[in-house]
Amino acid sequence: MPVFAIEPEFFIPFLVFAIPIIAIIGGITAGIVRMLGRQRIAELAARERMAAIERGIDPAKLPPMPALMDEGWSGESRSDPKRRAQGLMIGGLVTLAVGIGLSILIWTTSDERSGWAVGLLPGLVGVALLLSAWIVHPKNGNGAPAR
Repeated sequence: MPVFAIEPEFFIPFLVFAIPIIAIIGGITAGIVRMLGRQRIAELAARERMAAIERGIDPAKLPPMPALMDEGWSGESRSDPKRRAQGLMIGGLVTLAVGIGLSILIWTTSDERSGWAVGLLPGLVGVALLLSAWIVHPKNGNGAPAR
């Protein structure tokens, strides 16, 4: 037997706990890199603005400074009601589908056929998210959704 042989019984518990730890560290790292990138963009925009002012360009004619916190990946504002309603609708549809799928899975695999109610909780959360998406969606004066 080699000296450095690793027994599976010893290695598997470390592997099980390594996956969420790596996911958490990756998420934190992605957030830090994103914030540093935004800070760098704001710094470069400020330098460009100062150079334009030194050359005599009117500051009112320059584009506005980029925001650090209020924009998403696509440059839209996070407070946009259509964006919020779309996010709630996507979350509601996914959660409702998970609830229905879980109910069907438990109903078909259970001998007693009474465990299907477990899927009601995520299903009702999905319905609540869809209802909130309908409430948040912007409407024009006559009550119809704005296009």
